[in-house]
Amino acid sequence: MASMATDPDRVTKLRALLEKEPNDGFLLYALAQELAKLGRTDEAVAHYDRAIEVDPKECYAFFHKAKVLEEARRVPEAVAALRAGLARARAVGDRKASSEIEGYLDQLE
Repeated sequence: MASMATDPDRVTKLRALLEKEPNDGFLLYALAQELAKLGRTDEAVAHYDRAIEVDPKECYAFFHKAKVLEEARRVPEAVAALRAGLARARAVGDRKASSEIEGYLDQLE
């Protein structure tokens, strides 16, 4: 499916934006998503981690980090990411994220 393909230029553009705003959680998350689509697991995970670090309310980065790790057959790491994400979602009161993360965690455990 061509519509599911990622444009490598997006990575370049996001990196350029991050040079100006290195602590922008949304940009970090967006770059992680693009890297994940390109199959660049370790880079994607690093950017999800950075998004989580700079934005305490960023719960979906845990979810998508787990997806990338699961696809890389790193299930124990995916489970750990989901557990951390569930704790974060509960701590910030994000019920929707909490529910989705919990559902995904149930699938993996």
